[in-house]
Amino acid sequence: KNAKPWKAITAGAMARNEALRAAKYLGRTLWRRWSGYHRRSRIETKMHCVKLLGQRLMARDFDRQVAELQVRIAVLNGYTALGIPVTEAVG
Repeated sequence: KNAKPWKAITAGAMARNEALRAAKYLGRTLWRRWSGYHRRSRIETKMHCVKLLGQRLMARDFDRQVAELQVRIAVLNGYTALGIPVTEAVG
């Protein structure tokens, strides 16, 4: 919201400044949809949650590692389902 453009000498400044210009031109809400920022942010948050369940995999075999990750994701989905409200129509 209060971001200022970076000097062009720093790494990645051109891309960041272009994103700032686009966000200012389109508005932040439209820019998030256009750039996919909101989706990326949600994915990064979910990956952080997966890492909170443990940084390392215990299994050594690849197929068992896949199964271990699937179990972690199932646990996270269960926690997420507990937090989602159930809406019912009244009347």
